[in-house]
Amino acid sequence: MLRIGVDLGGSKIEIAALDEHRQIRHRRRVATPAGDYEATLAMIAALVREAGRELGEQASVGVAMPGALSPETGILRNSNSTCLNGRPFRQDLERVLGSPVRVANDANCFALSEAVDGAAAGAGVVFGVILGTGVGGGVVVNRNVLTGANAIAGEWGHNPLPAMSDGERPGPACYCGRRGCIETFLSGPGLTEDHRRANGIEISAREIAADAARGDAACEATLARYEERLARSLAGVINLLDPDVIVLGGGLSNVERQYRSVPALWRRHVFSDVVRTRLTKNVHGDSSGVRGAAWLWQSPLSADSAS
Repeated sequence: MLRIGVDLGGSKIEIAALDEHRQIRHRRRVATPAGDYEATLAMIAALVREAGRELGEQASVGVAMPGALSPETGILRNSNSTCLNGRPFRQDLERVLGSPVRVANDANCFALSEAVDGAAAGAGVVFGVILGTGVGGGVVVNRNVLTGANAIAGEWGHNPLPAMSDGERPGPACYCGRRGCIETFLSGPGLTEDHRRANGIEISAREIAADAARGDAACEATLARYEERLARSLAGVINLLDPDVIVLGGGLSNVERQYRSVPALWRRHVFSDVVRTRLTKNVHGDSSGVRGAAWLWQSPLSADSAS
């Protein structure tokens, strides 16, 4: 049976159908109806039905979404697509489609995709990291998503930055209501703001990385601070989870130098005489969300974790 994955983002909805050989048989991307919950449900349903008609086969449906479902109520929460918050997203989508759906946080789907046949294929414990507009994380154990009792496993971005220096305290304000969250330092906007604070100039994270590569001293210093903070933050993940592989995704995963510098820096913060955890860039890129959504149907455990 084919597996259909849907990646629901703030600006786009992507759908892909994977066959038993993990090959994409159908793929389409459309704009997300801005701020319209019912239209978003209808668009996903239309895309799924279109894929079914084109392929002429039955298919399971999994959805990667921003936010998480409350294990108590099934209501979606913590989504940056705010029209989804407070809604019984999975139940409503199943009603519109007339068939079962499995859903999971987009960072979990990213981690699952890379664990199944991506950068972490064959690894037992995988931590997937999204470094983009926000900072997310997902945990996969033996190719199954770990959601946790509170449906927040992997949400490292809203822990405080570890071992803050005096110059870092109390840290930037975060939309969650606290200060000094990892996300405020390691997101793309966080990197831009750190450079602005240090130099009085506002440029994008991409420009900072490019200018550092060309030898700009101020951008080099900003990127060095970023890498040291990333090392501290990932060392905390290693101390707690001890993953085989950490896979980076999102726009900042394209900064190639961090795959050398961060493991060298995290050693001093990891509570071990040896660090075998591998830090790697994703293989599937923008396709990881949709591929991971399709793999939510791979086992009974992932069904529990996605519900």
